[in-house]
Amino acid sequence: MSTESRDPERPVLVSACLLGQECRYDGRSNRDGALERELAARGLRPVPFCPEEHGGLGTPRPPASIDERGASAVVDGEARVVTDRGVDVTREFMAGAEGALAVCRAQGIRLAFLKERSPSCGVCQTHVAGKVVEGPGVTSELLARNGIEVHGIEGRRE
Repeated sequence: MSTESRDPERPVLVSACLLGQECRYDGRSNRDGALERELAARGLRPVPFCPEEHGGLGTPRPPASIDERGASAVVDGEARVVTDRGVDVTREFMAGAEGALAVCRAQGIRLAFLKERSPSCGVCQTHVAGKVVEGPGVTSELLARNGIEVHGIEGRRE
């Protein structure tokens, strides 16, 4: 008989703004009650994480956008992420993405629910060259490359 204690809930990474933390670029949240209920019903324990704050960007902060080559090129070191004022924040976005991956590895997380349309967390849509386009954000790209299943959540559902 094992004496090891087991947590019956499986940890999953969740964009902190979806859990009500006011960490969006504009200082607001995207709390998603439907996601919170779904995670509880499935026995999944949310691990909140904001890549942009983890990477050293404050809240609020200027909006940022991936250059036209996309998140894959940012992760490969071939493209940048810049604010709407032209300030390069690539290093901070990569530090946040790498921090998210480190949390996943440390906690055995294989599943993430991330805020859609974020230049960090977007899964199906993100901000590229100042427009919303199809494709992932930087954190979503890095997690997917490393075998983490990522799901995009729009947010703000009751």
